[in-house]
Amino acid sequence: MSRLKTTPLSVLDLAPIAQGGTIAQAFDNSVRLARHVEALGYRRFWLAEHHNIAGIASSATSVLIGHIAGHTTTLRVGSGGIMLPNHAPLVIAEQFGTLETLYPGRIDLGLGRAPGTDQRTLQALGRDRSAGLQFPDLLDELRFFLSDAAPGQGVRAIPGAGLNVPIWLLGSSDFSARLAAKLGLPFSFAGHFSPEGMAAMRLYRHLFQPSDTLAEPYAMIGVPVIVADTDAQAQRLATTAQQKFLSMVRGTRLPMQAPVDTLEGIWSPMEKAAVFERLGAAVVGSSDTVAEKVEHLLADTAADEIMAVTDCYHLEDRLKSYSLLAQLARIPAAA
Repeated sequence: MSRLKTTPLSVLDLAPIAQGGTIAQAFDNSVRLARHVEALGYRRFWLAEHHNIAGIASSATSVLIGHIAGHTTTLRVGSGGIMLPNHAPLVIAEQFGTLETLYPGRIDLGLGRAPGTDQRTLQALGRDRSAGLQFPDLLDELRFFLSDAAPGQGVRAIPGAGLNVPIWLLGSSDFSARLAAKLGLPFSFAGHFSPEGMAAMRLYRHLFQPSDTLAEPYAMIGVPVIVADTDAQAQRLATTAQQKFLSMVRGTRLPMQAPVDTLEGIWSPMEKAAVFERLGAAVVGSSDTVAEKVEHLLADTAADEIMAVTDCYHLEDRLKSYSLLAQLARIPAAA
């Protein structure tokens, strides 16, 4: 049987701000997208923490998670991720304890160790470049605050203590894969910007130690996906994501750009190579093309779940892409 037809699908959203659009429109689009994929039967809708990036509005990630959860009913809503070294663990425990209390059984806490921004902004957040080295200790502290409070415990997360919000470790290298395996936590690989995920996914499974959280490893892969009526249409839509990564390569960080017929003459050969290196796992094309590519991806990574990232300038193109992907997986519509 096709693995795609038995693999859960989820969504990663950064509340993208389109060129000529507003932040309010970006938030409205995220709500519309969440409702759309919920009706299609997608499992999760995650939002990612980034700071000081002109095209991304999901900086106050916990706030936006609550907004999305409040406009949906069945989706698991969470972070993909919260960059833990940017925060005091007690504050994250309180924030996600609040979310779990408001939306019980629907909140995920995905954690990363990168800053999600540049060094200057990291300083503005009150952190330094060595903060990521503290990630294992910060994670231990966070898990302590989300576990049952001990008698006489002086500092508790209220709300948060005893709620055991599901924690995922996110990564673009083998560091988090190793840590997730050691702790028996689910792991999500950031294939949407670091395509070399096979080694990390296999390492996670090989090193996995059962825990009270998981008896067996569970790994999800984030991947750029665009499905359209034809390969040519999908390739044109994909120039929006290519322009996003081109702006990153150039250090300009532009809002989301409209698709173009070609980027030849706009990027240099070196820039083109750098963009395609970051988008090496992208799955772009018609339904038939995408189905074949996703099957290969699942065979290579043995992923238990796919988290699709679909960067399209027009919301309607994003909605259609997620609809076509759901049709490939034959996800039943929600009742």
